[in-house]
Amino acid sequence: MSEASTASRPVRTTDVVRRRNLARVLRLVHERGPMPRSALTRETGLNRSTVAALVGELVDLGLVVEGDAPPATGVGRPSATVSASAQVVALGIVPEIDAVTLAVIGLDGTEHERRTVRTTSVSTPGEALAIATDLVAAATDQQRDAGRRVVGIAVSVPGIVRVGDGVVRYAPHLAWRDEAFAAPLADRTGLPVRAANDANLGVTAEFLYGAGRGATDVVYVNGGASGIGGGIITGGRPLAGAAGYAGELGHTFVAANGIRCHCGAVGCLETEASQAALLDAAGLGIDEADRLGDVLADGPAPALAAVVDRQVTALAVAIRNVVHTVNPDVVVLGGFLGTLLRHVGTRLEDAVRAQTMTAMGEDLRIVPAELVGSVLFRGAAELAFASVLADPTAG
Repeated sequence: MSEASTASRPVRTTDVVRRRNLARVLRLVHERGPMPRSALTRETGLNRSTVAALVGELVDLGLVVEGDAPPATGVGRPSATVSASAQVVALGIVPEIDAVTLAVIGLDGTEHERRTVRTTSVSTPGEALAIATDLVAAATDQQRDAGRRVVGIAVSVPGIVRVGDGVVRYAPHLAWRDEAFAAPLADRTGLPVRAANDANLGVTAEFLYGAGRGATDVVYVNGGASGIGGGIITGGRPLAGAAGYAGELGHTFVAANGIRCHCGAVGCLETEASQAALLDAAGLGIDEADRLGDVLADGPAPALAAVVDRQVTALAVAIRNVVHTVNPDVVVLGGFLGTLLRHVGTRLEDAVRAQTMTAMGEDLRIVPAELVGSVLFRGAAELAFASVLADPTAG
């Protein structure tokens, strides 16, 4: 080995360690919120001068900002507070059966703006792509005028998505099959684009910032007009499966004599517990879904109460199945499932425990989602921020 190559190795190693430590500091303030430099020193195990240098570099990169130190409450001088920058933003896009929506999320979690284009029918992939392109153009212009840096886009899809290239393998309620979406959107916008299943993004958001915060094993089940999806965090990491398709809890088998699903099977959760059935029994249209909670709170009529009972039974079976499979700390219910949970109180939890092995169900919590209307956009933003969080010096 030559003298030159031997001498270069420590330089490369030092650079790798520096970038890794930059990522650790950035991720801490991104996920936990503003932190004093003293807390960063404690959390990273690095010395104060190293943390100060890392924070200074992140400030120069525009990724964090330093604020005034909080008032002293004890011995010693308080250190400055470090926050992720609101001026670095990602765009989250959610195509639905009746709309395409874009939200602008800052690295600090701030939602700067939201834009929605309503549609009179389910958009084809080409139509949704055109709408998304226009939304991105308008949003990026506004964000750049405000002095913000757009680092990427992520699309939250109600269906099975091949994460490697963003191809939508099957989104039944959108009637999309094997459709490229991420790549053409990147070509049109000039920004990096990633796509993933909506519930997988949702579980990430609730795990980091919502009802699953502090847990290590979380199941998220979301219900909406596009059916029921699920996402799973186990041991603090997303459960992806061989091709990234894990967590399709809407197709958990819950009823042998049930309704035939669009997937071809009989008795899937999303056919036995559906928003459409609840709205129909409540006399509400799809555009009145946000009134469902009020109707339930007023005391449902017998027909609606019967639908609620059937859906609670089906949901309890599905949750029992997933509890016996992955043994979560908490099951988070979003969308109309969260509304249903708020209405029935402990009935669902009691039904699950009655069917679950005692050791696996005794400490289980079933809770409504906390992020509600922002969950898919926060999850999409996490995906779009992934590259800068992994290596703050890239780009």
